[in-house]
Amino acid sequence: MPAMIELLQQSPPVAIAAASLFGLLIGSFLNVVIYRVPVMLEREWAAQAAELAAATADADAAAPPSPDGAKFNLMVPRSRCPACGHEITALENIPVISWLVLRGRCSSCATPISARYPAIELVTAGLSGLAIWHLGATAAGLGALVLTWFLVSLTFIDVDTQLLPDNMTLPLLWLGLLLNLSGVFAPLHSAVIGAIAGYLSLWTVYWGFKLATGKEGMGYGDFKLFAALGAWFGWQALPGIILLSSVVGAVVGIGLMVLARRGREVPMPFGPYLAGAGLLTLYFGRPIAAYFGLA
Repeated sequence: MPAMIELLQQSPPVAIAAASLFGLLIGSFLNVVIYRVPVMLEREWAAQAAELAAATADADAAAPPSPDGAKFNLMVPRSRCPACGHEITALENIPVISWLVLRGRCSSCATPISARYPAIELVTAGLSGLAIWHLGATAAGLGALVLTWFLVSLTFIDVDTQLLPDNMTLPLLWLGLLLNLSGVFAPLHSAVIGAIAGYLSLWTVYWGFKLATGKEGMGYGDFKLFAALGAWFGWQALPGIILLSSVVGAVVGIGLMVLARRGREVPMPFGPYLAGAGLLTLYFGRPIAAYFGLA
């Protein structure tokens, strides 16, 4: 293991290739996370409702059934075709390659398989290689990989469900503080202030908007994700992150209204823009902070 670490540190091309390949495999797992975490949360909420209402039968009926009626988590049951129930074999689960060989269709019933699956695998691989190219095989590079994987997962979960689960945003926050005990991305005091300021700033905006309009402009998950980014990069990064995410969100929102005729009343998740701004901060954090005079 020490020899492998030394090789990765001394040979950047090898480290980048290894990170990209590993990212491809992680991307396949992230597809599972993106689909299953919301279902797991829904089951958990149904179970809690059953306890409170003493109506287990009704709660079970409200929860989406697992494919085989058994345990449902990130590991079991095995992935299967939602149309015919065909269990995905190991050879059919090779990132990108299997999708291409199968021509984007189930081997059993020929139901189309979304191109989003290989796209997420490729995006995760590319971002993983980019993280190691930018930061090297170091503690910062490894931290950047984990941050990237979390942000990819949260982005697509928010797009699909408009949820940013606590069981992902809060560990991300604590992990940022843990890394910054050694100042990997920011001094610890800056990271702590960043976590506090990130949460309270959007919390204040949320309540100000709600009191003024009677509507909710964002969810609590957005506060926690912004707090997590503050914990990773320090309070100095927050102005740049919120500006980038707001500008991109506004442009995309206007584009959807104009091109897709999407009504203004249709809610739009803000998490993906925070996540994108977080990734930009990972690579360009110092120039962005310098622009605001905070570097």
